[in-house]
Amino acid sequence: MKSQTEAERSLALPANPRSILPRHESLDVEFKSDLKPLSSSELIDTIVGLANTEGGTLYLGVEDDGVPTGAHRTHSDATRMAALVANRTIPSIPVRVSTLQFVAEAQPDVTVVRIEIPKSTTLVASSDGRVMRRRLKADGSPESVPMYPYEMVSRLSSVRQYDFSAQPLPDCSIDDLDPHEIERLRRLLRSNRSADAPLLDLADVDLLASLRLLAPTESTQVPTVTGLLLLGFPEAIERSIPTARATFQVLKGTEVRVNHDFSGPLLATIEQIDNLFTPWNPEREYDAGMVRVALPEFDPQAFREALVNAFGHRDYATLGRVRVLVSDEGLSVSSPGGFIEGVTLTNLLTVEPRGRNMCLMDALKRIGLAERTGRGIDRIFEGLLSYGRSAPDYSSSTNTNVTVFMPRERPDVPFVGLLDSYRRHTGSNLSIRSLITLAAIRREPGISIRGIRERTGFKDSEATAAVATLAEGNLIAAQPLPLEEGYRTIFDAPADASSVNAETARTTRNAIEHEILEIARNQGGTLKTRDAAERLGLPRKQAYRAIRKLVDSGKLTPIGNGRAARYEVSKL
Repeated sequence: MKSQTEAERSLALPANPRSILPRHESLDVEFKSDLKPLSSSELIDTIVGLANTEGGTLYLGVEDDGVPTGAHRTHSDATRMAALVANRTIPSIPVRVSTLQFVAEAQPDVTVVRIEIPKSTTLVASSDGRVMRRRLKADGSPESVPMYPYEMVSRLSSVRQYDFSAQPLPDCSIDDLDPHEIERLRRLLRSNRSADAPLLDLADVDLLASLRLLAPTESTQVPTVTGLLLLGFPEAIERSIPTARATFQVLKGTEVRVNHDFSGPLLATIEQIDNLFTPWNPEREYDAGMVRVALPEFDPQAFREALVNAFGHRDYATLGRVRVLVSDEGLSVSSPGGFIEGVTLTNLLTVEPRGRNMCLMDALKRIGLAERTGRGIDRIFEGLLSYGRSAPDYSSSTNTNVTVFMPRERPDVPFVGLLDSYRRHTGSNLSIRSLITLAAIRREPGISIRGIRERTGFKDSEATAAVATLAEGNLIAAQPLPLEEGYRTIFDAPADASSVNAETARTTRNAIEHEILEIARNQGGTLKTRDAAERLGLPRKQAYRAIRKLVDSGKLTPIGNGRAARYEVSKL
């Protein structure tokens, strides 16, 4: 851009404080000079780039250094600008256009046009056929650049508009699948309890077709990307999917003790990495009262789930490799490709399960390698928290890479014993939400419902329901605090914990009953047991008991019988 005169720089005082411009450009903020009318093609390319990345705001009439010099009169009409964008983008981008007025002494007012661009849930192109994206240059400044075909695949996969793993490979044939790997597949189907055992009764071709490892063409069947990834000969994978690579490393200080690279079929690679990891995951004995217990350094199931997730959810359209690193600090598993659209660090445990490679993940689930419910991340959290260790850390993840870190920590043996006692008494494990809540209470004795909500990201009703479950299981006790009630695990509680815990249970039951009445009122005055269970995250039996108490107290009136029964808020 042209450098500005001192007079032009003096225009930086806004007439309205709310109209202050951002300090500098970023991935989602762009300044464009309009002293000479900005060409429509450059304007549209910038808007398309923002829409195809994270969305953002374009300020038309602002120099690169943030000085507002005004939009050209041909661009100052907000309605015409919105129409121009809609007509020159495919599909049309619904932008919001507004104007900002800036004044300065002895200078005419200038108008800056602000164009707010939403993040697109599909690929957007200009009417001239250009597909752009935003990126940061080496100096940190942003630019709009063309999007290449492999980047288009990655983008469509991340917004769940395209499943790369389901695509047939017309240049491959069934001869590119290794018979030894097909036998490995059958062995896994026999040995994994959660696998689809009936698949074993099928002939090889039918088995592969059922798992969508083969796809029909006009004259024959060819491997899909999933089929070649799971069962292909290494040279065939290298030829057709050269991005399918992995590395297993062990560091002791700065010394590399183990460094293995993999480029073969996934079923074999997962098994080989698992075998390499085992010697570096020793069990250690700890005193637990009168006995000694042996606990692993890292939970094997959590590691296996993290490994399978890395292969199942990575972006195979981009270069990079799955990397497993064992170090003095802990264990990390990383894979190329950011979180799928809609998944963030704050909603990992609550967002609806979704994946980038649906065909591949479906095959891994049916083989018994991945969690069937799609909630494999719950198993990773459970594997760490069940030993009283810190939760898995995803904070190093970026928009191009997902990394989970499991710290190397001593287990909390009393906490492990508490969970074991609950398991033996009830015959079941705690739900992941209750386990996270219990871990938060253990780490911060005296924490309140509000504190639990802030630490876990749960809603008030979810935190309350989790506390109720823990109180009924005699795992926590209430401790009065100056401002509000707080909670401790039983072995952190005072000597009269049993009587206090009864009060805890009573208090949380009252809170649940209040929440149930609110749910019913918000639904027009009625609800079913299922509504209360799903909204509050409660076991169905616990929700039913709470509803029956409301019926007994006259606050709810039953309508119908059995599972079809509804409950209406009584008119008092």
